[in-house]
Amino acid sequence: MISGAAGLAPVREDAAVVGGVRSPYLHAGPTDAEEAVVFVHGNPGPAADWRRLVARAGAFARAVAPDLPGYGGADKPQRFDYTVAGYARHLGGILDRLHISRTHLVLHDFGGPWGLAWAADHPDRFASATLVNCGVLPDYRWHYLARIWRTLGLGEAVMRLATFPATRLLLRHGNPRGLPLDVMRRMYRDYRNPAVQLAVLRLYRATDELAVSSVRLQCRLRALDRPALVVWGARDPYISVHYAHAQRQTFPNAEIVVLPDSGHWPMIDDPVAVEQPVLRFLRSQLGPTAC
Repeated sequence: MISGAAGLAPVREDAAVVGGVRSPYLHAGPTDAEEAVVFVHGNPGPAADWRRLVARAGAFARAVAPDLPGYGGADKPQRFDYTVAGYARHLGGILDRLHISRTHLVLHDFGGPWGLAWAADHPDRFASATLVNCGVLPDYRWHYLARIWRTLGLGEAVMRLATFPATRLLLRHGNPRGLPLDVMRRMYRDYRNPAVQLAVLRLYRATDELAVSSVRLQCRLRALDRPALVVWGARDPYISVHYAHAQRQTFPNAEIVVLPDSGHWPMIDDPVAVEQPVLRFLRSQLGPTAC
């Protein structure tokens, strides 16, 4: 058993290179375990969104949280395939490099489509899913920011002209508990990076609603009937809370936890409320011999 103060494991940093593209990652717990909890960020990421949970999960399991291309400290090459399929392949390459053969996915935002696309293609390595404000989204329609980013010219202009006060105001919408100032500054700083802007715009323009609401993906995952936990901030302005219960169309026996006062980033605006069900669920899936 790996343990630390108040059930925390030391969080370390390393990097994996897949196809010439470097992805730093946070990790805790045993480094040689073939079974691991893998945290996948979304847009705007990065892996730092998961640091608290990596430390807590690392107290009883191997825990890994990578920065994926275009985000955080990862490479942001123009040649990368900024699509759901491209991210799924890169995630799979990281898992291969780290010799992880049994994976408990913890996903957020676009990490949902990326991680679930990988899971459907690797059922023998996919053990469970924890979905935080993400999943397969039947009949999904893009939120207002996504529609802006998907519009040629308009998306570039909005990203280029955004100010920090405007970003703060935008992030308050749908996040009644508020986000820490350092997190908002990080998001603003990331979105001011031209390489991040390119990655975000290419991803959204290469992704239509079918990529996140795919009936085929839903059917493939439903047939696996893997254990799942759904945690959703009810005030999410980007992905409506009604999609929380819709996840049972993909994971029939999913446990669903709705946080009434949280928004799109519940692991940041109310970390304790997220950690309680997530750690309980992960412990139940990993069992007492995980470490």
